[in-house]
Order: sequence, then C-alpha cells, then structure tokens
Amino acid sequence: MERIANLHIERLAEGVYLATSEDIPGLVAQGRTITETLEIARDVARKLIEAQRERQAKIELAAAMDAFDYPLIVAD
Repeated sequence: MERIANLHIERLAEGVYLATSEDIPGLVAQGRTITETLEIARDVARKLIEAQRERQAKIELAAAMDAFDYPLIVAD
C-alpha cells in the first residue's frame, strides 16, 4: 500500500533545494533540482521507515487516496 508524507521544499541561497518532513522525523534531503530532491527524499524516507520497523516502532502515514492534488512544477 502506498502512503503519503508531506514534504516542505525550499530553495537555499546556495541554489540547491532542501526537503524536510514533519511526517517522517529525521528526513532531510538536498538536491540540485526539485526532481532530484524528491528522488533523494523518497529514498531517505524508505530507509527511515525501514529503520523504524527494525526497532518495532512505526511511522504513521496517511494512505494514498484514489484522488489527490499534486503540484506540477514545469520549467520554462
């Protein structure tokens, strides 16, 4: 089952993007583009969730619904 975690993404003065999440404690990802940052964040999220499972702890995330809004970012 797919789950949804909200990310906060901001562009830093150095020109890179930083992603963090209140839904997944410890998630921090940085990339040169938003796409790269999202890919790294997804990998970090998987590893953090796996580490929590090994400790018999659980990160509670909302189930992905059949429909939801997603911001599409398009370069010009």
